[in-house]
Amino acid sequence: MTDKQPEALRLADAFGIPHWTGLPIALHVEAAAELRRLHQSEREAWRYADELEQERKRLDALNVELVDKLRVVIRGVPDTWDGVKQAKAVLDKAKEKNNG
Repeated sequence: MTDKQPEALRLADAFGIPHWTGLPIALHVEAAAELRRLHQSEREAWRYADELEQERKRLDALNVELVDKLRVVIRGVPDTWDGVKQAKAVLDKAKEKNNG
C-alpha cells in the first residue's frame, strides 16, 4: 500500500482487517468488494469521459472545416438565393460561438 493508492482501495484493504470494527467478517468482505467495484466504476467513467472529450474535439475540428468549406461554396453565389441567406446566417452563428 502506497500513499498514491486511491482512497477507495485503501479502505477496501483496511476492511480486510475485521478486528478494528467488531463487525462480522462477511460485512467486511462485502464492504471491501463494494469499494473495489465502485473504484473500478469510477475508472471506467473517467475513461469514458476522456473518449467523449476526444470525440468532442474531433467534431469541433470537423465543424471548423465545414464552416470554411461553406464559406468557399457561397462566395460567388448571389445573396438573392434564399439558401445563401440561410448559409450566411449559420456562418454568423458559428462565428459568434467561436468568438464568444
